Amino acid sequence: MHADALGAPGYGHRLGDFNAAAFDSRDRDTAGWLARFEAEPDGIDRDLVVSVLRGNVLVAGWPAWRRDPSVYLSPLFAGLLLPFLHRLHPEAELVDGVLARLAEVPEVLASCRANLDPALSAPRLVRRALRQAAAGPAFLRDSLPVEVCDPVLRDRLQDAAVPAARAFEETTAFLTDFAERATGDWRTGETLYSALLQQRELLGYGAGELHRRGVAAWDGLDAQMRELALQVPGGSADWRATMEALQDDHPPTLQAMRAEYEAETARARAFLADRELVTFAEAEQCRVVPAPAYQRPIMAVASYLQPPPLTRSRIGHFFVPYTPDGATEEQVTQRLRTNARAQLPTVAVHEAYPGHHWQLSWAAGAAPAVRAVHRSSYFAEGWALYAEGMMREQGYFTDPAHELAHLDARIFRAARMMVDTALHCGDMDPAQAEEFMVTRASLSPGTAKAEVDRYCAWPTQAPSYLTGCLEIEQLRAQWSGALRDFHDTLAGSGCLPLGLARRALASDS
Repeated sequence: MHADALGAPGYGHRLGDFNAAAFDSRDRDTAGWLARFEAEPDGIDRDLVVSVLRGNVLVAGWPAWRRDPSVYLSPLFAGLLLPFLHRLHPEAELVDGVLARLAEVPEVLASCRANLDPALSAPRLVRRALRQAAAGPAFLRDSLPVEVCDPVLRDRLQDAAVPAARAFEETTAFLTDFAERATGDWRTGETLYSALLQQRELLGYGAGELHRRGVAAWDGLDAQMRELALQVPGGSADWRATMEALQDDHPPTLQAMRAEYEAETARARAFLADRELVTFAEAEQCRVVPAPAYQRPIMAVASYLQPPPLTRSRIGHFFVPYTPDGATEEQVTQRLRTNARAQLPTVAVHEAYPGHHWQLSWAAGAAPAVRAVHRSSYFAEGWALYAEGMMREQGYFTDPAHELAHLDARIFRAARMMVDTALHCGDMDPAQAEEFMVTRASLSPGTAKAEVDRYCAWPTQAPSYLTGCLEIEQLRAQWSGALRDFHDTLAGSGCLPLGLARRALASDS
């Protein structure tokens, strides 16, 4: 799956080895590679690889492959769908590769069932993955075949998917029982959490300071939003009530939501071009499409899939957060409310222009290949949130409601900093976290639950947005050249850990 995401040739017929021996071997190899790279002279690319390897060594002591079924499920879904999204080869060749991967699905899922340890696996993470596994048969039966245009090739794919669908059904039954037997904890604890921040992300502080920065950011944004909410027609100093009222104006259907996001994405790109704020990669394109069916049970917000950076393609995908199949009318309405028209501009900026799509499509042609392989969420997500603030500064959000929604998205990221650290350091339980995200940000209860599930499964990622943004804003304040040059230079350096991004910018200034 990682090879597909990068566009590396020669791996299209394999899903990879997921048995216990393969995971153990990779952990041993990681330690060996770390020793070799640590012996090399310092340099940005060397230091990037060392930071990644140090992070991998740290998480080897907290083996997700024994704790979380999504380690197996997510690569399966992505490995089967990504070839059709990127379409780097003729359809017959794509189908041949996917048929070979379908044949490996039962083996991968057997490894999932064999490797999970009930003493380590947390019931909450198992149930999160269970929803994903349950979507497998329908994904294979309905979603995957429609990606194939040729009816003969489509029939071949449908036939080959039958054993894979049975393996998903078997795994769904297994996880249903396993969730009742699992007794593990999802909390990393402060020691590991802080080590990941300092050694993998190269931040100069740990969990406690990260939490304090989140509190300070939330307080400052709260004061701004109280003032801004008064400028919204019908608004009041209670910005949560104002945001809740704004959410009454939303697209009428999921399909309409996708169409309105597409229009907003086009507007954001035109704004950048008119003001010459960035340089566009040649032939870049951002497709605005429904989130894949397998992603919908575990992802409640918009997301982005980058172009494969080791290829010439610069076509990315902005995934609009559809509800899972079978969602109730109330669940659909709640999803539409959390994608209200006031919120569409800032989300489109974040995911597309000049957020993820612009940055990643531009960096793919500007940064060394090693920086395409290794990416820091603290830069990637920090950049996308920085992009929102920069667009506000440049006058893109012309309506006070749009500005308030932008700040709401920012205060949501401050709340993430507080909640993620509190959850993994044992200062908050999931129920408290869900309540916090409903009352301190503008999330519906369903979206808040999906968010907290994500934090439990993916420690240190949720704080990356505002943490990275604040660091990038500091770099911007120190830049003496043109704004476009700042954007092109920093974004083109790749998604480096923030300490390395600072060095890369200094070397080009």
